[in-house]
Amino acid sequence: MLVERKKGNYGQDRYGKLGERTVAGMTAFDAEGLIGDLTVTLDVDVLVGAYPDRDGPPGTPDGVRETLARHRTTAGAVAGLRAALFDVRSGNDEILALDHPELLPVGVVDLRDPVGAGGELERLAGAGARAVRLFPDEQGVEADFPSVRHVARRATGLGLAILTGGDVRRFWRPFAGLGARVVFLDTHFYHLGDFLVTAADEPGFHTSTRLLNSPDALETAAGHVGAERLLYGSRTPLSEPLVPLLRLATSGLTPAEVAGVAGGNARRLLGLEAQS
Repeated sequence: MLVERKKGNYGQDRYGKLGERTVAGMTAFDAEGLIGDLTVTLDVDVLVGAYPDRDGPPGTPDGVRETLARHRTTAGAVAGLRAALFDVRSGNDEILALDHPELLPVGVVDLRDPVGAGGELERLAGAGARAVRLFPDEQGVEADFPSVRHVARRATGLGLAILTGGDVRRFWRPFAGLGARVVFLDTHFYHLGDFLVTAADEPGFHTSTRLLNSPDALETAAGHVGAERLLYGSRTPLSEPLVPLLRLATSGLTPAEVAGVAGGNARRLLGLEAQS
């Protein structure tokens, strides 16, 4: 499907009008001017916790909430690195117990334990989780491992949306043909074409915008499969939220499309529209 769109300058006029300001005789980049009044109502890629072998913020819930608020984001779909890296059950319990309405709990399973993952998916669904996040890179799991297909099938059967890391050029396969609702969190603009050709056959395939930061990636995706397949993701607090925020704010998408990418699409995917 090719969605007809007007050819434009992909927001460059906005750069020209608002992207520069003069400070002490020098030109400075004005991020706030470019972002304008854009507000993200649901960030689909947020983490609590930290990688033990990497430098970075501690990723406490309060710290994450502050970072989201500072970047005009009112809610985030949050998964726990404790569940992904150390202990699934206790890590998920920490996330499920978060008492902050702006942090939407997302469960995690261990792809190295497909039998245990099935039981944990049932527990998460019973606890009210709306999505499960997969960490194949961190857990050393390849796209063609039987566990990935098994988890994809079980999660879909339980009505859970799937947020997955991994190279979209390989990780589309285990989710194909299941009617799964999937968000590929690591789609790079270099690989956007691969996502588009797979998404054309899979109406449940969506992508985060975090790495779609080329001058026309968002517009290209919207033109081929529709802007409703794009979900804003920042990977707060481990990545800089300003980059995807600026790219969306200065895109050539319509205001309605921007609002969808900024949270409306994610709320629809996660069944939250009735609560809006």
